[in-house]
Amino acid sequence: MKFRNFKLVGYVVYGRGSFNQLDEIIAPHRKECKPMVFLVDHFFEGKPLVNRIPFRGNDKVIFVDVTYEPKTTYVDTLAQQLKEEFGTLSGVIGIGGGSAMDLAKAVSLMMNNTGSSADYQGWDLVKQPGVYKVGIPTLSGTGAEVSRTTVLTGPTKKLGMNSDFTPFDQIVLDPELTANAPANQRFYTGMDCYIHCIESLEGTFLNEFSKSYGEKALELCRDVFVKTDGWNEGCDDKLMMASYAGGMSIAYSQVGVAHAVSYGLSYLLGTKHGIGNCIVMNHLEEYYPAGVKEFKYMVEKNKIDIPTGICKGMSEEDFDKMIGVSMGMKPLWENALGKNWETIMTREKLRELYGRL
Repeated sequence: MKFRNFKLVGYVVYGRGSFNQLDEIIAPHRKECKPMVFLVDHFFEGKPLVNRIPFRGNDKVIFVDVTYEPKTTYVDTLAQQLKEEFGTLSGVIGIGGGSAMDLAKAVSLMMNNTGSSADYQGWDLVKQPGVYKVGIPTLSGTGAEVSRTTVLTGPTKKLGMNSDFTPFDQIVLDPELTANAPANQRFYTGMDCYIHCIESLEGTFLNEFSKSYGEKALELCRDVFVKTDGWNEGCDDKLMMASYAGGMSIAYSQVGVAHAVSYGLSYLLGTKHGIGNCIVMNHLEEYYPAGVKEFKYMVEKNKIDIPTGICKGMSEEDFDKMIGVSMGMKPLWENALGKNWETIMTREKLRELYGRL
């Protein structure tokens, strides 16, 4: 048996107020006359956080539009603009939720790789390391801060740039940055983490490495969304570590049915990743009965609305596109259902599932 030798994040700093150390953390990576570029979730435009960014020299901040999940065309445009303006960079720092961090990883890679980011959607296609990159989450749950992928919607598929060059060189985990996040958004991203854990812990790829991280992340998610009445500072701390541990769990494992199906929704409808996972999880009793029961309890307890009927009125051509994107996620299906997954999840069965969403 051949074991995966996977790349981890280079450096991790954790703690309330750790964002204040960003200046000294990135200082050794500055190159003369080459800027640090901060890709910041547009939610923070005009907010106090921007004034805390440690600008030096010709540094640049770009407020990235994450209304929809990152597209390869957006990545290519950003990278091309930066190449034309600066030639190269000292580094890229992503500040925001999963989409902002994925954009930072992708732009970093495209500063040093030719062609379009769509050329690198898949596993181990990236040829050159990117420029120095830092991830700073302001929402917890996606695991984007630790994953070896940057999920992008391309011309023909939604698929990550999965490579050993993709993980951040540095992450800053400061729970203070997630305070006052909108309740619905916090729940959707938190459930992304919860669903990571369910899919990893019940998958065929499971081993003790994934299990140890997945079980801890699941415990933290339950502390936050099942056992706690009302949000408090401790919830921010716990959910940030749940996100990290959940991301680590799938590093040596995989996600499963919910993610594979939600990729189709994202590709065709632009459904945000966290919401998409929740919409799908609501209908997966056949695959994760205990997880779905607990998920529905958390939805009710936290008074969250999960959209329904989003596929109503779609054409068969649209359903075919979604099914094609979803069926292309082979490692996810294999983890969920085993090597003979194609005999279990047929196109007809997937069509019926999409019809219920």
